[in-house]
Amino acid sequence: MFLILAGSAHRWSSDVQLSGKKRIVIKVGSALLVDRESGLKANWLNSLCDDISRLVADGAQVLLVSSGAIALGRNVLNLPNKPLKLDESQAAAAVGQIELGRAWSQALGEYDLVAGQILLTLNDTEGGAGRRSYLNARDTIARLLDLSAIPVVNENDSIATSEIRYGDNDRLAARVATMMNADLLILLSDIDGLYTAPPNDDPQAKLIPIVEDITPEIESMAGSAGSELSRGGMVTKVEAAKIATRAGTDMIITSGTRNNPIAALQSGEPATLFKALPTSGGARKKWIAGQLQTEGSIVLDDGAVTALQKGNSLLPAGVVSVNGDFARGDVVTLNTKSGVVLGQGLVGYDAEEADLIKGANSSELEQLLGYAGRPALIHRDDMALHPSHD
Repeated sequence: MFLILAGSAHRWSSDVQLSGKKRIVIKVGSALLVDRESGLKANWLNSLCDDISRLVADGAQVLLVSSGAIALGRNVLNLPNKPLKLDESQAAAAVGQIELGRAWSQALGEYDLVAGQILLTLNDTEGGAGRRSYLNARDTIARLLDLSAIPVVNENDSIATSEIRYGDNDRLAARVATMMNADLLILLSDIDGLYTAPPNDDPQAKLIPIVEDITPEIESMAGSAGSELSRGGMVTKVEAAKIATRAGTDMIITSGTRNNPIAALQSGEPATLFKALPTSGGARKKWIAGQLQTEGSIVLDDGAVTALQKGNSLLPAGVVSVNGDFARGDVVTLNTKSGVVLGQGLVGYDAEEADLIKGANSSELEQLLGYAGRPALIHRDDMALHPSHD
């Protein structure tokens, strides 16, 4: 555990370290970023970007999940101060996304950081029926991180309907964190963390510094409050914690109402840590291994088999043959030349392209494909080997 309790049950140690975390997702709510009357809270945004620059300088990759598009858009469009209809929300989001992207780009640019905007819907993060979109989204975000950019993610509210939306960015942030294998998710909120009861209703409520397991009792402590600008409350934050911790990501709820909220967290301001479950690191691979329907198979040479057993990705050079009519994102089996099934994985190319590049070195991919393809046929994070072969 990287956070250590101080003597008070309400504060962390003054030596909270995030420097060991290689990939951190920070979720920012609308109420923190936008004032209903005056609009964007530019000074606060600048202070958070100062925090982000320090995390980056310390070696972390940072992703942002930012609400605020609808809140900014309704200001620009002078929409009434009341719940919006779906088409009004979508119109506000369409206008507000431009404002939100500009705000992040300018604020991060002050610290020589580049922002990249990513708009997602529910299908883009689930990897099931929308597995192609899932892989596209993950690859784009990963490439932005490789290029030292800061992905700024939001739900695509301008086109999402009630059937295909998250409806809050807490759970979206959790899915982005798990999709990108983040070490830590920080939800910046208007409250310090999870209390034994809603503190506005119960003055005796106590902050819970660490949650080892999300039990029904813990869930019952979450209130349903939220501000006019936010659609979430503590309920959605606990649901986000369930998503994150089951997939091996620690999650923190802390107040974002002060300037430099990440620095404040590190200096000992109150927070709640939801600890990743100790057995949850393989949750994604268990999901892949549990897929009963596969769309094809890939036969590997002996060198590729050895590489996979060492935890490496599958490169085209190690492929002997490709079987089946699969699409990118489908589940395929991985076989040895003697027919032993090693496991299965989500393939990164369509069958026709996979067959075209089998046996090829990475330097040959662009010539064969006509474009600069991704180096791995199946990334190691998208692969689940049977226990006797991992």
